[in-house]
Amino acid sequence: MVHVLSSRTLLRPTDPERSRAFYGGKLGLAVYREFGTGPERGVVYFLGGGFLEVAGRGDAPPSPALKLWLQVPDVTAAHEELAGNGVDILRPPVREPWGLIEMWIRDPDGTQIVLVEVPAGHPLRYRPGI
Repeated sequence: MVHVLSSRTLLRPTDPERSRAFYGGKLGLAVYREFGTGPERGVVYFLGGGFLEVAGRGDAPPSPALKLWLQVPDVTAAHEELAGNGVDILRPPVREPWGLIEMWIRDPDGTQIVLVEVPAGHPLRYRPGI
């Protein structure tokens, strides 16, 4: 059994500066740590219970199979803020048949990001025995 102490998603953007401006500026993710120097320096952002590392440079955008799932407390407020920041919104907030409220955006390399609100009363909020 692997005992995981921490985890992070690694992104190697085609334009590191543009991606740092997106994740740190437009999304406003808090910085956990920075390392290295120069245009391909690394920044690790907090993602709730995990981390997103944007470092180095990729020759091509990440696979379209890669998606980021970010839970937020209020997806409507996030929509207003991100639209005001010029973020490419693929789909505004919608209550899905499974009960979550989701909106879809994309980063500068086209990686799709779903912002999810878990409404009160949704089964994801239910904890048996509590």
